[in-house]
Amino acid sequence: MSIEDIWKNFLSKIKSKVSLMSYNYIFKDLKLYSYSNSKIIIIVPNNELLLSNITKNYESIIEDILNDITNDTCEIKYVFESDIKELEKENTKLFNKDLKDDLVNALSNQEDINNYNYSSNFNPNYTFDTFVVGESNKLAYGTALAVAQNPGKLYNPYFIYASSGLGKTHLMHAIGNYIVTHSDKKVLYITAEQFANDYRTIVNSKNNNVTYLEAFREKYRNVDVLMIDDIQFLENKDKTQIEFTNTFNTLHDNEKQIIIASDKSINDYKYLEERLKTRFRWGLTESINPPEFELKKNIIRNKIKVYNYDLDIGNDVIEYIANNCGSDVRNIEGALTRIVAYKSMFNPPEMNLEEVKKILIEYVEKPIYRTNSISKIIDVVAKYYQIDSSMIKGKMKKKNIAQARAIVMYLCRIITTESLERIGLEIGGRDHSTVIYSYEKISNELKTNVQLQEEIRILKERLRE
Repeated sequence: MSIEDIWKNFLSKIKSKVSLMSYNYIFKDLKLYSYSNSKIIIIVPNNELLLSNITKNYESIIEDILNDITNDTCEIKYVFESDIKELEKENTKLFNKDLKDDLVNALSNQEDINNYNYSSNFNPNYTFDTFVVGESNKLAYGTALAVAQNPGKLYNPYFIYASSGLGKTHLMHAIGNYIVTHSDKKVLYITAEQFANDYRTIVNSKNNNVTYLEAFREKYRNVDVLMIDDIQFLENKDKTQIEFTNTFNTLHDNEKQIIIASDKSINDYKYLEERLKTRFRWGLTESINPPEFELKKNIIRNKIKVYNYDLDIGNDVIEYIANNCGSDVRNIEGALTRIVAYKSMFNPPEMNLEEVKKILIEYVEKPIYRTNSISKIIDVVAKYYQIDSSMIKGKMKKKNIAQARAIVMYLCRIITTESLERIGLEIGGRDHSTVIYSYEKISNELKTNVQLQEEIRILKERLRE
């Protein structure tokens, strides 16, 4: 029985034994990493509260179901997603041995190569339908969809880059899922690290080196779409870069789609072969910017809907999460998951803002210092916009000063616990309604004004110092 079959069977059985909310929160995002020699490794999202919940309340039932499915007495180990790379390093020798065996077996049976399940690496939850679109990512979304609809014909190669947690891997999987669903094309999704490990195994093997190399090239060049994530891993690996360049040439010459994802732009690479960077520029390069405030709120609402969470939270709670959990979508989703776990275990009568602040006190980004004061915010904003702090407190209505004053009120509203009346009093004795108006004005501008989004981000960083 394959890993996929074991886990599919497990999810089916556990779903019938727990509530829908427990299934969606605790089990849906778990993954079976390996099953070998009566040892099972399960990947858990990077959430200590979730892991504690599993080991405390569900360990026995998980063990019973897996033992029944495998007809084995299994030792179960749980690892966080962030620890997988370290685990893979520990198992490098075993991985390389299995890879050699797979390559030789594949080469000995051409039918196995032709029937290779290239799409098995895609996450079924990462589709275009589940990708939340906003101002910061709508262009990347549109071009990714165009590539998926016309692989090898429109933008080839397609190079997409963004910082971690902004959705590039989601888009990669969405493209793959779309192509597999709408065509019979062979699609292979890998990381650059996997490509490098595969090639290093070939180079380091002492026997049948040519045989291994032929099988390796058959695997990576006998596809219609090659998707390679985290291309930055190829930096400083000269021989691997040459092999990837040759693979790239073969696919491109045969009008096969190449899709590449990276955490930085092509121009930012210092130790990548120039000929490889040149090839990346042949097609379309697209970036994903950090999500704007409105998009982060929509992501939170979408996750609640998609995962069917039994969670009723107000707009003030959603805004608090969006404001305090950074721009990494995984971090935002993790905060929401923590709230769901808390509600599942303790079932508080109401999940209001004060309750959520307590739940997330150790989870949100480095706090925007709790000793924050309105006067310090005034000073930081005034210094940034190169005006005197007295102008913010004064009556001057010049556009740049009025805007700085509104930003001060906005920041005071989202990162201090001061009342509206107190904020207005400190900023020149203004009425609380003026504070509300300024807060709403800046909030609305942030939905579409990319420059203002960046200015607010910088100001928040300076307020953390």
